[in-house]
Amino acid sequence: MIERSHHRLRLAFAELLQGTACKFAASVFDPLSVRMASDLGFEVAIQGGSVASLQVLGAPDIALLTLEDYVEQVCRVGRASQIPIIGDADLGSGNTLNVMRTVTELQKAGVAALTLEDTQIPAKYDEQTHVLIELEEATSKIYAARFARSDDALSIIARTNVAVTTLEDSIARTAAYQKAGADAICLVGVKDLQHLQALTSHLCVPIMLINYGNPALSDIEKLSAANVRIVVNGHALLDPVQLSAQQGQ
Repeated sequence: MIERSHHRLRLAFAELLQGTACKFAASVFDPLSVRMASDLGFEVAIQGGSVASLQVLGAPDIALLTLEDYVEQVCRVGRASQIPIIGDADLGSGNTLNVMRTVTELQKAGVAALTLEDTQIPAKYDEQTHVLIELEEATSKIYAARFARSDDALSIIARTNVAVTTLEDSIARTAAYQKAGADAICLVGVKDLQHLQALTSHLCVPIMLINYGNPALSDIEKLSAANVRIVVNGHALLDPVQLSAQQGQ
């Protein structure tokens, strides 16, 4: 019964991706928050790793939260949810074999989709915060994620940070992720609509944006026309850094 419900929500999320309108994802962190999101009219939600770390451990997003910790919380949220949940798979908890386990566990927890990123996690000692892994490794993780899912309705979303590399590298990465079979591409660090167009003109899969209050990316009609289907406006409710930044605006 629960598996059928999860499959139904995965199909609903896939329908959102293949639609024509851009939807805002609610940031949720526990069963009550996802019920509130549904009551408020959200059609999709995201369970971020950063907010899970704050909720479960009371700790910032510094790679202290284990896969088991995260999956337990996602499972609680998934049982209470009536809308599709996007899970945060980070880097997949390690190599491609770890990616396969991560996908298996998150699928059992009930997510409708998951983001798999190419940012090195955790950051190496004395290294800048955002460093991207090699393209070949990142692409192999997309293949591994697709192989590991037993429900083809589970959406695999390849995530990349376009603010920490060149436009050419971002285009090469997203093209490779699409070729590897990603169901959507998630972009972090897009500057404006012109930048978005340059980053996505070669893509045919739907786009998901992580937008931390950038007003240049607030026009929902233009985002919809640019094939953006999901927008996450940060996790300010539980992220003190984002919350203080918004209060200072």
